[in-house]
Amino acid sequence: MEKINTSCNYDNSAKLILRLTIGFLMLFHGLGKISHGVSGLEGMFANSGLPSFIAYGAYLGEVIAPLMLIIGFKVRIAAVLIIGTMATAIGLAHLNDIFTRTDQGAWAIELQMLYLLGSLSILLQGAGKYSLDYLRK
Repeated sequence: MEKINTSCNYDNSAKLILRLTIGFLMLFHGLGKISHGVSGLEGMFANSGLPSFIAYGAYLGEVIAPLMLIIGFKVRIAAVLIIGTMATAIGLAHLNDIFTRTDQGAWAIELQMLYLLGSLSILLQGAGKYSLDYLRK
């Protein structure tokens, strides 16, 4: 069994796959913000009594941070940005969905939690060998 464990050690590949998955999927949300702006978010922040300019932080969490994950640059900072973005999204737009399911039986906030927990995993384990951070060492 130890030989199998030794020969199947793909930690760095797994880190790369996780970074690329979270990065590219989150970037699609960012491209939507680039195409359509953040006016909807500005309204949500204003309705919550928060300054509407905070909505522009979505560009950090949905464009800049995903690009950082994809290239493997300062991935822990990128992960924190995405975690903050998703916590904010859950708090502003999905708070009532935390204990609900969709018509198909899925958790209503499973996508948001996938991004949040995937980013938490990246935060805890780092970029891995296939990253710009590793090359800079």
